Amino acid sequence: MSFNYANRMSHVKGSAARAMLKITRNPEVISFAGGLPAPELFPVEEFKQMSKLVLEENGANALQYGPAEGYEPLRKQIAERMKKSSVEIDPSNILITSGSQQGLDFSAKIFINPGDIIICESPSYLGAINAFNAYEPDYIDIKTDDDGMVMEDLEYALKNNDNVKLIYVIPDFQNPSGKTWSLERRKQLVELANKYNVVIVEDNPYGELIFEGEMLPAIKHFDTEDRVIFLGTFSKIFSPGLRIGWAASGKEIIHQFNLCKQGADLQSSTISQMELSKFLDNYDIEEHINKIIEVYRRRRDLMLGTMKEVFPKEVKYTYPKGGLFIWVELPEHINAEEVSEKALEKKVAFIVGNPFFPRGGHDNTFRMNFSNMPEDKIVEGVKRLGAVLNELLVNETV
Repeated sequence: MSFNYANRMSHVKGSAARAMLKITRNPEVISFAGGLPAPELFPVEEFKQMSKLVLEENGANALQYGPAEGYEPLRKQIAERMKKSSVEIDPSNILITSGSQQGLDFSAKIFINPGDIIICESPSYLGAINAFNAYEPDYIDIKTDDDGMVMEDLEYALKNNDNVKLIYVIPDFQNPSGKTWSLERRKQLVELANKYNVVIVEDNPYGELIFEGEMLPAIKHFDTEDRVIFLGTFSKIFSPGLRIGWAASGKEIIHQFNLCKQGADLQSSTISQMELSKFLDNYDIEEHINKIIEVYRRRRDLMLGTMKEVFPKEVKYTYPKGGLFIWVELPEHINAEEVSEKALEKKVAFIVGNPFFPRGGHDNTFRMNFSNMPEDKIVEGVKRLGAVLNELLVNETV
């Protein structure tokens, strides 16, 4: 039987990462595929105590409906934490979302009509592309270098297209490339957005997971016209299972987010917000984040070091200074899908690069995650992948 679906559903595709995660449930598979945090770092015992405290002290309210904008004490705590990113914001301009993914969906729902243009980095986060696609946009993806989006290309796109509605960026340890924008590029982005009257969506899931150097001010820090929507989340620094993120912007835009929230799910989980807030009151989350950073830095170093030893010299890859990902570029004649198939035969998984480009192409690229696998599996998995790459490149030259 065939049903008469809305036109928008023809633009909605399944996530390549989610599809791969089904394969990687096999415990024999060494997975560099998903952007999963290390589960052994979840503060299970501490959170168990906070859950008990919330129910004992305020159980009836914890199990009741709450305001669409979210639990006020948590919003105040988020506003205080955003000072780390050099952002001063009133808690009334923060709305709690069900993960930052919901913030991406709302951003497109609020601003995008079919045929409107979203500008993004090349490559960009495939989860954002999937969220945006339901609203039938067109895309312009802008080339990036080691300092971020190339501003000359961005201004050319803004100058020559009247219906650009959003610029979507991940300036810190970008997914999938691992790159970080320079301070100057952040300033220039806001200047161009002001000049051409375009809204910026600043997605910042990884900014606190910094291994080297200092944290740069968020793009939101340079926002003089309330046109930057900052999306944050506790998924990477605490627990993705809570599904607690937030959107921070000016009063006008946050009002639109509130309307979307009421229509989508009324509110995010009251009890989860209260439990998280209680944890922030009783424990030092900075100490917790530092533990995560220490583990992830070691895993990054181990993955990069093993790649240097066993990958063919023709293979290029990024050096992320934080976050979760390494981006790999093969010689142009090598297709990452073929590499993936052969790697899966050796029980190793990664995400091919094509879905990270809104208009496709770049079939010689793929993304590797270093946060989720223990150190012994990182070494073994990279060695297996190196063997696949060496075999393919040898066969190509014979």
